[in-house]
Amino acid sequence: MKRRLVGILASLLMATVGTFALISYVQSAKDEALAGEQLVDVLVVARPITKGTPAGGIAAMVETAQVPVKVRAVGAVTNLAGLDGQVAAVDLVPGEQVVSSRFVSAQVAAGVAEVPADKLQVTVSLDPTRAVGGRVRTGDRVGVVASINVSPDGAAGAETTHLILHKVVVASVQAEQKLPEVAEGTADPAGSRTPTLAPTGNLLVTLALDAPSVERVVFAAERGTLWLALEPAEAPEVGTRTVTNGNLFG
Repeated sequence: MKRRLVGILASLLMATVGTFALISYVQSAKDEALAGEQLVDVLVVARPITKGTPAGGIAAMVETAQVPVKVRAVGAVTNLAGLDGQVAAVDLVPGEQVVSSRFVSAQVAAGVAEVPADKLQVTVSLDPTRAVGGRVRTGDRVGVVASINVSPDGAAGAETTHLILHKVVVASVQAEQKLPEVAEGTADPAGSRTPTLAPTGNLLVTLALDAPSVERVVFAAERGTLWLALEPAEAPEVGTRTVTNGNLFG
């Protein structure tokens, strides 16, 4: 009996030593893998954050973690002070990095963009096809493309197309059908290939413009058609030209 007990204790001891050795090996391999990798601090969601939660109230819902530079998300946040005055644009789940693109201003969340006091606002009615498939959102910046049957010198009968305005603030968007949910700064939910429903009717898109630009937009809307192109801040504005029948192919 005593010998059997000693055998059992010896087996348990060997199992414990083996487990400890395995843990040490795994940790050593992890340390070796990270050796030479630069680690950076990022904020990670620790508790679920619901859409619309003010960034100023999530300090207890996030925590700081260190990750290798190569896995740091684009726009990763390290200090909540940089999100002052903003709210969560979508629900955030534990484990994901806190990134700036998932937060928007309170005005945008409420459907009202921040329009400079010196800008006029003008509304144009657009088929969803001409408004990025109906994905234009309040607060977006867009390029305005005009396609009209008038040449630059005013002669009628010459079809022309030109990107006439850059990075125009979208003050508001109204649609006959509810717009599909899309997080601020993204075209579609990450990794999703599922089609979203497009609005069935025209969109009423209100643009914030200076006075001369209002005149150009109204003229183009009256004499031809307008298209909107999502235009992020870093998008280049060079290389455009007035396109006509004569230079379309060269």
